Amino acid sequence: MSGEDLRELLLSRIRDVADYPRPGVMFKDITPLLADPEAFRALTGSLVEECRRMGATKIVGLEARGFILAAPVAVEAGIGFVPVRKAGKLPGATLSQGYDLEYGTAEIEVHAEDLAEGDRVAVIDDVLATGGTAEAAVELIRRAGAEVAGVSVLMELGFLDGRARLEKVLRGAPLGALLTV
Repeated sequence: MSGEDLRELLLSRIRDVADYPRPGVMFKDITPLLADPEAFRALTGSLVEECRRMGATKIVGLEARGFILAAPVAVEAGIGFVPVRKAGKLPGATLSQGYDLEYGTAEIEVHAEDLAEGDRVAVIDDVLATGGTAEAAVELIRRAGAEVAGVSVLMELGFLDGRARLEKVLRGAPLGALLTV
């Protein structure tokens, strides 16, 4: 499938929901894309190609929709999947990283033993908005001793300028978005 055909397919399966989760917000709902096996397969295949180009040996998926995208990519690519979760959701020893939100702060965690020196880790998420969660994930990966191979997202919300924030911490690792809206 050509890049333009993939873009058209993905865009046709993303639903705009006005005023969700609050007035003035146009939410990009990917559940119709996930419900369409052709579109979901095409998305997964494209993300697998990205991870292979990066030379990834593990994939981190960001809670929660990033899990849905990253897990099948890891299976198809034949590499490990590591969930990065909201604080307090993982049992056992974890590494945690705080980050700023538009109105407040949040914290994410990863199992300390799931990433190690020598791992080349691709980060996958559904949306790049302000870049805070992805930036925190990049820091977590490095603190675990692993290398960041790159970040791939389904959709970048270009008007929020998360790319500029994230590129500062990527140190030359690629940042790819299949769609920019």
